[in-house]
Amino acid sequence: MKFESNQTDIALSPPGCPPIIGEGAPNFRARTTMGGRTLSAYRGRWLVFFSHPADFTPVCTSEFVAFARAFDAFQAQDCDLLALSVDSLSSHLAWQQSIEQRFGVRVPFPIVEDPAMGIARAYGMLPAGATSTATVRTTFVIDPEGIVRASIAYPLTVGRSVDEILRLVQALQASDANDVSTPEGWRPGEPALMNPPMTSDEIGACGTDWYYRLGEA
Repeated sequence: MKFESNQTDIALSPPGCPPIIGEGAPNFRARTTMGGRTLSAYRGRWLVFFSHPADFTPVCTSEFVAFARAFDAFQAQDCDLLALSVDSLSSHLAWQQSIEQRFGVRVPFPIVEDPAMGIARAYGMLPAGATSTATVRTTFVIDPEGIVRASIAYPLTVGRSVDEILRLVQALQASDANDVSTPEGWRPGEPALMNPPMTSDEIGACGTDWYYRLGEA
């Protein structure tokens, strides 16, 4: 497949309607700083797909540096990173080079170009008819089956916590692997919450702590 300049193919959602938790993430094919990519190519691994409104912006630069430095930690969780900006591929490449020169950090993940804002609209990052990209500040956690498992939106002035996004991936994986839930602030190695009983007999067997039981994750 040859990826022509500014070519983007997308399985569209209704404009302005983001995929909700439990739905399939809209597929797309687009150019990136590491060649052509499709979202479906990430099946079989976890994916953090995050967007920003423009290259060379201070908050987003801080996030890219943090994501780059945490890249190995995400890889250890079988999780890939994929970024998106509505800017062009040439702008991405220049920004990526500037980050390496300024901070000594190489960006080891692809940055998708979206100059026509088609992907941003498919993911509900832009309201229908929007002319500003200010709302393109969303993070999606997508599981190996291509299902959206979490989404977080941030304003322009507040940087994302990369550590929290990594913790979120770890918590989702622990929940799936062990059929448990994770309490506030859970970290790997800490106790998880057991599923509550579903019948009165089960409640009686669990004692007074039936609705809040800790166990191994």
